Amino acid sequence: MHLERRVLVTGGAGFLGSHLCERLLDAGCHVLCVDNFFTGTPRNIAHLHDNRNFELMRHDVTFPLFVEVDEIYNLACPASPIHYQRDPVQTTKTSVLGAINMLGLAKRTGAKIFQASTSEVYGDPSVHPQTEEYWGNVNPIGSRSCYDEGKRCAETLFFDYRRQHKLQIKVARIFNTYGPRTHPRDGRVVSSFIVQALTNQDITVFGEGQQTRSFCYVDDLIDGFVKLMDSPAEIAGPVNLGNPGEFTILELAQQVIDLTGSQSRIIHRPLPEDDPKQRRPDIAQAKAALGWEPTVSLTEGLGRTIPYFEALLSTLPPGLMVHGR
Repeated sequence: MHLERRVLVTGGAGFLGSHLCERLLDAGCHVLCVDNFFTGTPRNIAHLHDNRNFELMRHDVTFPLFVEVDEIYNLACPASPIHYQRDPVQTTKTSVLGAINMLGLAKRTGAKIFQASTSEVYGDPSVHPQTEEYWGNVNPIGSRSCYDEGKRCAETLFFDYRRQHKLQIKVARIFNTYGPRTHPRDGRVVSSFIVQALTNQDITVFGEGQQTRSFCYVDDLIDGFVKLMDSPAEIAGPVNLGNPGEFTILELAQQVIDLTGSQSRIIHRPLPEDDPKQRRPDIAQAKAALGWEPTVSLTEGLGRTIPYFEALLSTLPPGLMVHGR
């Protein structure tokens, strides 16, 4: 008799988590969504409550969790500078204690476990594009270190649990991702620019805007998550998941203005501390091991994302202010 997979998604009410919960439910899984709503929002998962295979638990992963599951996707952690710098000690705890608690749960239940790591483990990279073999250039005591080093330590724990306890692990390093359900005030560049453009505010570009980023549409990224989790046991990662298309921040700002028909002006502000000058994934490993690469262009992805923010802004109080990154 076929038993449906019982899958735990920590951070399941967040931007990526809610899209992942949706995808897993569509695949026939029973999904246990765990979130403490520090940055996640009930709005992201409201449409899932009527699904009999969806279950929501309010819980902070810095405390142990005792449930029975077959797979764990560990996504719990604030992921934007505005959010993870609000309480940097808690951010580090979420990455490190959260990893310890979820790995302990995987060890007890024999579950396969996925870690949502980040391109921030590469810091301000001295090699370009970044391959998984690159060890990074990270400031261990800066204002972004709570996130960068917390995620690096989580990767260490995952691979030590694999070596010491034979856990089946999957580690993905996520590059800039955007799409519907991004928080409108999280300071991430795509959502910030879209909200500023739709409200005809000045679009805030840090520095000269020549720093580059790659932008992956959320559906492509979730495809990568599922393919990595379903891959053979010997493929543990870390695997870069992102879109290798590279754009300057100025190019992104102009494209958002064009697609929204905005009257916004572009203004410049000083660069934040430790802001990377270049960020682009080398995805050769994901292509070879998973048969994965993004298919949604930036123009197409923005075209799918802008209507979400138009609808969202119509429900929010006037005068919403955000700051670009």
